[in-house]
Amino acid sequence: MEKTLPISKQPAQPAGLASASEESTYRKVTVRLVPFLFLCYVAAYLDRVNVGFAKLGMLADLQFSETVYGLGAGIFFIGYFIFEIPSNLILHRVGARMWIARIMISWGVISSAMMFVQTPTQFYIARFLLGVSEAGFFPGIILYLTYWYPAARRGQIISMFMTAVAVAGVIGSPLSGWILQTMGGVSGLAAWQWLFLLEGIPSVLIGIWVIFYLDDSIEKSKWLDAGEKAMLARNVAADNIGKVATSAAEGLKNPKIWLMALIYFSFVMGLYGVSFWLPSIIKAMGVKSALDIGLLTAIPWIAGAVCMVLVGRRSDRTGERRWHIIVPAFLGCIGFILSVQLASNTVLAMASLTLATAGILATLPLFWSLPTALLGGTAAAAGIALINSFGNLAGFVSPYMIGWIKDMTKSTDNGMYMLAGAMLLGGLLVWFGVSAREVERK
Repeated sequence: MEKTLPISKQPAQPAGLASASEESTYRKVTVRLVPFLFLCYVAAYLDRVNVGFAKLGMLADLQFSETVYGLGAGIFFIGYFIFEIPSNLILHRVGARMWIARIMISWGVISSAMMFVQTPTQFYIARFLLGVSEAGFFPGIILYLTYWYPAARRGQIISMFMTAVAVAGVIGSPLSGWILQTMGGVSGLAAWQWLFLLEGIPSVLIGIWVIFYLDDSIEKSKWLDAGEKAMLARNVAADNIGKVATSAAEGLKNPKIWLMALIYFSFVMGLYGVSFWLPSIIKAMGVKSALDIGLLTAIPWIAGAVCMVLVGRRSDRTGERRWHIIVPAFLGCIGFILSVQLASNTVLAMASLTLATAGILATLPLFWSLPTALLGGTAAAAGIALINSFGNLAGFVSPYMIGWIKDMTKSTDNGMYMLAGAMLLGGLLVWFGVSAREVERK
């Protein structure tokens, strides 16, 4: 039997007073949890994709081909895939605090150790181990948020959390460009070596902080009073009524989980196409300075961050999910196509890449409102992990395919068309495969 949080037996408060009290309590929870989890994800995502900037100097220094880079960038997700479900099940059993701390500390150490890579084999091993160490972090956080928020509130909350992807680009792009431009030769290290070292250390420090800051559940929090805990627990328990709450094995037999995995795979194709190749695409436009590349790379991420929050907020306000995913997915498709067609004009090409990035980023947080609306208990832990791990295999396919295409054709144009097709497919699968009745709760 699945355990559920206890529902308070206290009499209900008057509607107006209860509403004001409830909003105040959720603001308190959000202020306590979301900025901290956001910081954790910024560090995670930066360590995952900073190889896209390291590539600008690393390939020449180590004589790696574009295919070697694409395979190494993508092999991260093989390790991620293998250990994702076990990691999330462990988190569900032992609690978020110690497990998320373990994840962050181990990935920070391995990310910094990337500075010692000298051969393709070492590059592959280091990226694989980075994926193993980070496995379970993102789906663990998504699962953790279901312990605190009912489905009706999660669209905006997940959007706020996932803006960390964009902020990692906004902060990390200029920072990475600055490191590459200024740190080369300091203490005998190449600039890309300094990049891995300096951007890995914060993850270790934040991981230690997690141990002292995060609470495993509503019941274990010391910053909520008894009435606040009862109200939060009551809402979560009511939200779980009607959800699938079976064993992990039975949950993974649910065909909806596999549909969700395919949808997420399509969207992640677009995400990591941008994440791993945007600096190179901008460089190919004729921008030479590493710092200028970093500053220009930040522009699409800024637009994406704004769109994530605005679209998530509107979706929560209207209670509509599907079209708030489908429309941005189609816009992402159009942006990729235009980035090729308008490549001769740097301003229009950047605008097209910005549209593509904004479309991609707007789809991702709202996508997670779909499976979390359908699943509960251990089925949620396993299902969310499977969707995330399968979807993130696109993080292997996307950079490897673009690298291979570039080596074969000396251009990323066909790679951009491939990403456009992936965004189109994801939008169509949501349109025809997911009904409003299943996922929209007002």
